[in-house]
Amino acid sequence: MSISLTRIVSPSSELSSGFLDPSGFFRRNKSLMCNGSVKRDKKQRQNLACLDDSKYFSMGGSSLKRGGKLYALSSAVAHPAEDVMMSSEQKVYDVVLKQAALVKRKLRSRDDDSGVKPNIILPGHLGLLDEAYDRCGEICAEYAKTFYLGTLLMTSERRRAIWAIYVWCRRTDELVDGPNASHITPSALDRWETRLDDVFRGRPFDMLDAALSDTVSRFSIDIQPFRDMIEGMRMDLRKSRYSNFDELYLYCYYVAGTVGLMSVPVMGIAPESTATTESVYNAALALGIANQLTNILRDVGEDSRRGRVYLPQDELAQAGLCDDDIFAGKVTDKWRNFMKKQIERARKFFDEAESGVTDLSSASRWPVWASLLLYRKILDEIEANDYNNFTRRAYVSKPKKLLSLPIAYAKSLVQPSTTPSHLART
Repeated sequence: MSISLTRIVSPSSELSSGFLDPSGFFRRNKSLMCNGSVKRDKKQRQNLACLDDSKYFSMGGSSLKRGGKLYALSSAVAHPAEDVMMSSEQKVYDVVLKQAALVKRKLRSRDDDSGVKPNIILPGHLGLLDEAYDRCGEICAEYAKTFYLGTLLMTSERRRAIWAIYVWCRRTDELVDGPNASHITPSALDRWETRLDDVFRGRPFDMLDAALSDTVSRFSIDIQPFRDMIEGMRMDLRKSRYSNFDELYLYCYYVAGTVGLMSVPVMGIAPESTATTESVYNAALALGIANQLTNILRDVGEDSRRGRVYLPQDELAQAGLCDDDIFAGKVTDKWRNFMKKQIERARKFFDEAESGVTDLSSASRWPVWASLLLYRKILDEIEANDYNNFTRRAYVSKPKKLLSLPIAYAKSLVQPSTTPSHLART
């Protein structure tokens, strides 16, 4: 697959043309396109690394069992046969199956080909693609410091691919959560999706697009999770309440779980692992959901000041609470009991995620384990703050982060089980 760079332009010339953002959002935030100096006051905490403020990398979330079978953390899936409409978890499960099947097909076809990498044709400068990847690495290093260090343990090709995916996720997130998000319209997201299509066709618009275009040509990465993330941005433009957990689950998949599906083909599955490809994707999905639920619980006060409530309305009502209680920002016994149940749910998703990290390739495990352990500690900090997530922001201190890294590294050395079972990959 040849990739030709359509245009290498500055952010201001690109966006003043109205291609992406006629409001001038990126013109006032050029560094997002060029050097990664973007504001960090955002809601959409994706999950590449989630080690510092990095929102995006890890492996993403679901309540799906290993081996590709469902179990329900959402009551909407408890009796799927009785549901008139497909639940969110079932919809996401279908995506997981398709992604896993795609990887297996491409792995088989790769065994049959000569192993020659695609030619990347970038006019004007032979080192331009290397420069694009280096720029992505700089952005990752600036905003996901700990995760960036973890990526240095990966092979060069995998490391650069993860950087490229991280940058695309960050740029996408900035559209609706950046300082000028109020100027972003659905049509701007439509243009961003058109641009994504061009990236996958080998027609990148700028240097950072070129890095992603090269990445998707080298790995078994499907466009659907990228489109789904953009759909999550659309949801943020039109929706600020979620009736139940089923609705919230779909939102968490769109804005965070998708990253797991994007990243697993790059991080790779350990060749000695006997787990199914589907189960590894399920675990990746679970970490994204867990991270996003954690972000939601951490940012209740911040979101309420923006008029947003990312909590299941029916569960609030069952606890004797409503939006007015959240806007009032008072920690009561009702609120503590409600939060205990929400934290318990998030931890279950973290537990599900742990089951699949060991099945990743050895060089990819450490940054993922670090992400999981550090983000999970945010839940501990919420509890330590007596569930006051209205005026106190839960965070993991630097000493605690540093203490977690050797634990994550030790866990990354654990090898996947090689015991043959019905879960063996095919």
